[in-house]
Amino acid sequence: MQNDLVAALDIGGTKIAGALVDSDGRILVRAQRPTPAQEDGETVMRAVSEVVGELTASPLWARAGALGIGSAGPVDASAGTVSPVNVPGWRDFPLVERVRAAAGGLPVELVGDGVAIAAAEHWQGAARGHDNALCMVVSTGVGGGLVLGGSLYSGPTGNAGHIGHISVQLDGDPCPCGARGCVERIASGPNIARRALESGWRPGPDGDTSAAAVAEAARAGDPVALASFERAAQALAAGIAATATLVEIDIAVIGGGVAKSGDVLFAPLRRALRDYATLSFVQQLTVVPALMGTDAGLVGAAAAALGSRAGAAAAGVGG
Repeated sequence: MQNDLVAALDIGGTKIAGALVDSDGRILVRAQRPTPAQEDGETVMRAVSEVVGELTASPLWARAGALGIGSAGPVDASAGTVSPVNVPGWRDFPLVERVRAAAGGLPVELVGDGVAIAAAEHWQGAARGHDNALCMVVSTGVGGGLVLGGSLYSGPTGNAGHIGHISVQLDGDPCPCGARGCVERIASGPNIARRALESGWRPGPDGDTSAAAVAEAARAGDPVALASFERAAQALAAGIAATATLVEIDIAVIGGGVAKSGDVLFAPLRRALRDYATLSFVQQLTVVPALMGTDAGLVGAAAAALGSRAGAAAAGVGG
């Protein structure tokens, strides 16, 4: 069947991944390049064009009816531009226009990477079957996306659900975003490690000071490492409960490197959530690990493109 596939791009500070994806979320063709994140904007775009070029060279390309992009942010879907914090050469970069040209004029849908992951988890992962969900990534940063009323809600610019920059500590540490006490400033991997080190935790003989090393120490019972994870869990619980209270989600899905800590994170998070999600309509809120893994960004970008095509068809403007 013609146009039964969509193309997808997942653009981050480390890699630019591309795929052709079918309507069941299966990845049929892949392409990837390292992100030349510290180079100028045109050099980064060249890597994107190479990934798109690999996809267009596939015999399956003729079946692609749209292209979805999940990009590190901030993004501005209304303007078709991106300004990723971790790609300094791109500031208000006209990514949609450039990708559309590279893809031979296909319709292009742009969302932030957190929104893309929410789309993936709702379509194929841990939020499947839930009409109202928050899906999060807790890693080097903290991002997220929302599903409301059964549909992905990306907001006017494609950034809705960015829970990492909800302030949960009014007089907290300054965050690079300009605010204070943001969830990300407390709960991201680097900040979990920073807090542990500042509180007296010391790494083992290998000198590893990552959040994964702190998690290992916490599993072994180190009280300082445990306290750092409990603080992160409290910040996440406060942000999740605030979101649930505002828009009535019933599930929060958490992925990313920090979520791989398992019960070191999830046990104190579920305890703390009981202290924050207290109103009757949020008391049944559950928190679960993400299921989609490293393909979440690609599958979510594909889901966003499929959703856009379905919306256009329903409005009678194409299919």
